[in-house]
Amino acid sequence: MNFCRAIAAATFMCFAVSAHAETITVLHTNDFHSKFQPINRFNNSCSAEDNQAGKCFGGYARLATVVRQNRAESPNSLLLDAGDQFLGSLFYSNYQGLANAEMMNSIGYDAMGAGNHEFDGGPKRLRAFMDAVNFPVLIANADVSAEPALADVLMPSIVIERGGFQYGLIGLVPAHIHEISSPGNNIKFTDPVETLRHQIDQFTARGIHRIIVISHSGFPVDLDIATKVSGIDLIVGGGSDTLLSNTRENADGPYPTWVNTPNGGRTAVVQAYAFGKFLGRLNVTFDDQGVVQSAIGEPILLDHSIHEDEKVKARIAELAAPLAELLEEVIAEAATTVDGSGDRCRKQQCEVGTLVATAMLEHMKPFGVDIAIANAGGIRASLEKGPISTGDILTTFPFEEVLSRFKLKGSDVVAALENGVSGVEDMQGRFPQVAGVRFEFTLSKQPNNGRILKVEVMQDGEWTSIDSDKIYGITTGQFLRSGKDGYTVLADNAINPYDGITLVTDVVANYLIANSPYTAIIDNRIVEK
Repeated sequence: MNFCRAIAAATFMCFAVSAHAETITVLHTNDFHSKFQPINRFNNSCSAEDNQAGKCFGGYARLATVVRQNRAESPNSLLLDAGDQFLGSLFYSNYQGLANAEMMNSIGYDAMGAGNHEFDGGPKRLRAFMDAVNFPVLIANADVSAEPALADVLMPSIVIERGGFQYGLIGLVPAHIHEISSPGNNIKFTDPVETLRHQIDQFTARGIHRIIVISHSGFPVDLDIATKVSGIDLIVGGGSDTLLSNTRENADGPYPTWVNTPNGGRTAVVQAYAFGKFLGRLNVTFDDQGVVQSAIGEPILLDHSIHEDEKVKARIAELAAPLAELLEEVIAEAATTVDGSGDRCRKQQCEVGTLVATAMLEHMKPFGVDIAIANAGGIRASLEKGPISTGDILTTFPFEEVLSRFKLKGSDVVAALENGVSGVEDMQGRFPQVAGVRFEFTLSKQPNNGRILKVEVMQDGEWTSIDSDKIYGITTGQFLRSGKDGYTVLADNAINPYDGITLVTDVVANYLIANSPYTAIIDNRIVEK
């Protein structure tokens, strides 16, 4: 019997499947970001009326239904999560990850690879989550031996048996996690390539040849890892909100995407967008030697056609009750939709980015601030046209971050912007949304090697070329001021820094109240040449 499968638009591979072949169904999610309830097309909160009208997607109740259906069809299955369950809604802010644990337990996850946001509350919060779940949370490229909260608890890998066969699961987090989260100073993060080689050698010595990596490294990194490490059958990815699909026009690649490995084999790479909008589903067939013969599937869109599990929906309603008043309090109005989608905010000026940077600058002007810089990674949703509630703002800006202010030389401002545009190709969250400054950049040069072409600062009502030696007043969130997202120049060279107690969300809320109804702004303050 032959299985033939399209690898790309015009490339086909055929595999001869042995009589002893077995198939496992891998179900997977990533970057769920605490979207307990259905979301709208902007990845923001969806009203009960719109949900009833069939305009919403996702939510744990739909996920529970579709997981149950697929397990009934494919009893030999694994349900995996590739990280970043934390952050993104009031459910996380209020319950600090414990409600996430309850939902994941009820749905029956088999394993999870931690993401960078699992460290946002520090190691102790991750440990509390791990104590609450009844499945393993994995990170291989982290030495946690010096971190009391995680030592001897957070494992690099695990073996799970399905259908009489053993599967080796290995977890990965971004190697630069110290820049993008708060793991503390006791954890050392290691090179994923060497880490994986070591883990695979250990599995091979035990006779385990079916290897699945649960990676939160991002799709481009996963592809690179697969070209360097032999022995990985499947990478279940997260971290870059990548949609892989064989049927959707806006997909970033085929599902799965195949990569040639150093020993002449092939690794399948999958990812299923984000926010619980899709459930990835891949049928992987191995021969009796543990070699992948085929991997066929497609992410399942969790739309109105999927009935919400009534028991899960009722429990979420109980959890939501204390949040309802805050979620529903209307404080302003948007005259237009304010776009905060990641595919825009992480590579160019976007409307929510302009809103938050302008609000920060206006708040800090009385303190001598000239320039505001907000990282695109802090923006997690758009604001729809119409009433804006406190809950909408907290969904769009879910980080509990305070504003910082400091002085900085013009040359260091340029260096900060250089860092900000250094990860555009990978859609990294460091991309700078700005106010009080405008700049031009190019991707024709290597990162941190002259991509910034021109910088002007608003001074006395006029745009003026930035002066390398002049001292400017700057405001950012404390995350960037402390050097995260690669902004080490801010941590190292900030003059007279002051980390206040004012939350970014409060500043945005006050600005919207003062400027309601708010109209979205795009004014070419960021231009790619």
